[in-house]
Amino acid sequence: MQPSMRMHVAARVSPPTASITPRIGALASKRVLLPTLAWLGAACAVGLYVSRQLHQRSDGFDRIFAQQNTPEVEEARKRDLLVERYGDPRNSLLNILGWTK
Repeated sequence: MQPSMRMHVAARVSPPTASITPRIGALASKRVLLPTLAWLGAACAVGLYVSRQLHQRSDGFDRIFAQQNTPEVEEARKRDLLVERYGDPRNSLLNILGWTK
């Protein structure tokens, strides 16, 4: 069987025209700029919301624990958590709510 010399339909498609190529100018920059600004705006809004929620929770916990932090309670906490040996967990890198203090 001999190979056919006829071209497949997909191979006969004309090269792309100028209407398909990306446009240079204001329209092309808007196509890139607007989605980027929308993404950045959404990311900033989420970041600010999470930050505000963390600060509100932190302030609430501070009020609750301020009522309970008597010298007796602090001494029992230091003894039970072995603060002298392992350090204070309040100063840990994982204590996200305590980062700003």
